[in-house]
Amino acid sequence: MTDQAPQRAPEPSGVDLARVALRAAKEAARARGDAAQQKKQARRGGGLRSGARADGRDPMALGAAINRLITERGWEAPAAVGGVMGRWPEIVGENLAKHCVPEKYDEDERVLVVRCDSTAWATNLRLLAPQLVARLNEDLGHGTVRMIKVLGPGGPARRYGPLRAPGSTGPGDTYG
Repeated sequence: MTDQAPQRAPEPSGVDLARVALRAAKEAARARGDAAQQKKQARRGGGLRSGARADGRDPMALGAAINRLITERGWEAPAAVGGVMGRWPEIVGENLAKHCVPEKYDEDERVLVVRCDSTAWATNLRLLAPQLVARLNEDLGHGTVRMIKVLGPGGPARRYGPLRAPGSTGPGDTYG
């Protein structure tokens, strides 16, 4: 057995050293150029310019912007109920929709207020309310509508004239 020294990688020659130095110089120049370009654009006040490809600075489509706003503000349930009010005839049927109109939705109480044009239709809707609540919750998500409050037709507008006392509720307050 002979003692031989372990073989080492050959020392880089002049040409190899030149290639390594050239690569390092190119990378340093590229880094300086990128920094100078960013400074120049910052001075112009524009930052990077938008090009042909989409990026985060491009304008959003209106539908996407509205959906993002609804999600950020937590308006999903009121927006969904508003959609139901727009599709009321499809949900309850044409005949019922002719006589009963949704007026408002109380988000805290989860109550949908519906006004009917006659007491007969109001009674009919009160009987159908449980099925209607189930159908609405199917469409909107469980628990969105807890109850439907049915209102009958509104009375005539109160008249205020020269013979009415301020704060009076009419002839019933005289005897009462």
